[in-house]
Amino acid sequence: MSVKWGVIGACGIADRRTIPEGIIPARNAELVALMDVDEERLKEISEKYGKVKYYTNEDDLINDPQVEVVYIATPTYLHHQQTLKAARARKHILCEKPMAMNLQQAEEMIKVCQKNRVKLTLGYMMRYHAHHRRIKELIDGGKLGTLVMGRAQLTCWYPPIEGAWRQKIELGGGGSLIDMGTHCIDLLEMFMGKAREVFCYTERLVQNYEVEDTAVVLLKFESGAVGVVDSHFNVPDVASENRLEIYGSKGSILARGTIGQDSTGYMVGRIQEEVGGYQAEQRRQEIKEEEIKVEPVNIYRAEIEDFSRCILEDKEPSFSPELGFRNLKIVLAAYESAKTGKPIKIED
Repeated sequence: MSVKWGVIGACGIADRRTIPEGIIPARNAELVALMDVDEERLKEISEKYGKVKYYTNEDDLINDPQVEVVYIATPTYLHHQQTLKAARARKHILCEKPMAMNLQQAEEMIKVCQKNRVKLTLGYMMRYHAHHRRIKELIDGGKLGTLVMGRAQLTCWYPPIEGAWRQKIELGGGGSLIDMGTHCIDLLEMFMGKAREVFCYTERLVQNYEVEDTAVVLLKFESGAVGVVDSHFNVPDVASENRLEIYGSKGSILARGTIGQDSTGYMVGRIQEEVGGYQAEQRRQEIKEEEIKVEPVNIYRAEIEDFSRCILEDKEPSFSPELGFRNLKIVLAAYESAKTGKPIKIED
């Protein structure tokens, strides 16, 4: 049995990743409708996926009786109104991150979905990465001991592009932090627990547009552990390894290339079951390092199949809308910290 999917905003990340890697190969999903304002490109995309019917008006797709779940892959400023429309039409919703432009919009999205008894989830597909799932298992199993620090990095080269909504504050809500850092913050909370305080620096160092191209966030978690997130639009892709590092009292897990849109990467563990005395003079070559191998899964397919399963079995989404709300709260607090130069408390 398959859930029938419609896509709003079909000409961006949906066509690059989510449709070909997620919806099309998913065992329990079927692509039945597309929508975008760029009709010329939309025709090409429709042909690519087997002459899928398409619309240039979002209302037409939302009101299509064949569509059961709507994937919203549009600029951030549209998420709120499109989610409300879909929910009131009794369609389930997978909305791209970040959830909304502000907390008031995000809160209304949750309430309207609850009122209309539809499921809402957000596009944090990196949670489905096989390496990240394995890290979570190792942490929960106590392999790292007491968690001390985590670092997550997502960086790319994103030069000024005419018409790019991510480079306009009123369309995307910010720059590298809200676009990429949001994923990193989510992953660190997945591993480290709830963040309770945030401090942030943002700058425009290289790119000539109005949003930040540099962001560094410091997080303090409920446990007392700390985290660092760095996200940049001004470092060449070949120069960044998109590192993920988790440190604990028994060792560390170090990954590269697992954060991003790919389902690949490399990860090693440096773990000591028993830690002896003072080790300042221990030579690096004496440290045992082992590659942590996993069976790879496509993160987009896993995301689509999981949400489709939740719909078919009438279960709550694995990634709840409340998690998306919380993530947005942390990101907005980080921007407030960057503006004021002060740490900001994160309340439930």
